[in-house]
Amino acid sequence: MSLPLSGRHVALLWGGLSAEREVSLSSGRECGAALERLGAKVTYVDAGRDLAQVLAGLKPDVCFNALHGEWGEDGCVQGVLETLDLPYTHSGVLASALAMDKAKAKAVIAAAGVTVPGGGLFNRHVAAADHVMAPPYVVKPNAEGSSVGVFIVREGANQPPQELAAPSWTFGEEVMIEPYIRGKELAVAVMGGKAVTVTEIVPRTDFYDYEAKYAQGGSEHVLPAAIPYPAFEKALEMAERAHAALGCRGVTRSDLRYDDINDILVLLEVNTQPGMTPTSLVPEQAALKGVDFDRLVLWITEDAYARGSAGGVASIGEAPGQNAR
Repeated sequence: MSLPLSGRHVALLWGGLSAEREVSLSSGRECGAALERLGAKVTYVDAGRDLAQVLAGLKPDVCFNALHGEWGEDGCVQGVLETLDLPYTHSGVLASALAMDKAKAKAVIAAAGVTVPGGGLFNRHVAAADHVMAPPYVVKPNAEGSSVGVFIVREGANQPPQELAAPSWTFGEEVMIEPYIRGKELAVAVMGGKAVTVTEIVPRTDFYDYEAKYAQGGSEHVLPAAIPYPAFEKALEMAERAHAALGCRGVTRSDLRYDDINDILVLLEVNTQPGMTPTSLVPEQAALKGVDFDRLVLWITEDAYARGSAGGVASIGEAPGQNAR
């Protein structure tokens, strides 16, 4: 009996050049092992500046993009793959670039009727010199993921984070500053345009930072989230709407905040390359719907194949486990 990906050559893109390199290596290990169990011939490609040359030599059937952060998730690598006419997983050039730019993504998502936090972009030195809004507020790089470089400025704080003005700051000259929304941290995976379920994340650190996301035991995931039914359904709808508004494809993960006292739900951002590590949210949500890790990786890969050459629209039907909420 042949395996689902027997005879297929998959180039697994991992590592890369961003601050999220270690997360990508972890995602890549898990996905690569699954692809091998599914019968694929897997070539692991640490995505560097010579990526186009390496892939032109390999001539894979499909690229599984396990990169995270700048260059791998922001449309740049997607552009390389389009130029090489190679099918690839996850979102295309425009959706990837849009979702990675928090300010532009918020504008597009808000125009689609999804509630987002207020705030805006500020020069990091201006943001470090004095409060640009009354605390509490959140400061984050405009184009990073995995909570890299994120600060929560608490009520009563005397000054903004001085790290913003440090010579060692490497996350861009502009930072996004938003009002801090108290309450619950939520996440919704979207597969093939349909929301899967809602997870509540209870971090064991001060907030859902890098350590809480990726360290074993860094946070507790409650799924499905124990929130009122109307808020639960609204979170699913908002994630689907944001996914569609940005033009995403394959799998995404939307991050939301829910103020359960004032019944305020806001969508913070959409991740077009969600983590696929042992502690990641998307594999957990898929498993709740009866889709194990290997089947999830298979669906992501087949979704790329279904688009044929680079670009195009998937036509493999609904994602596994998506026939009902």
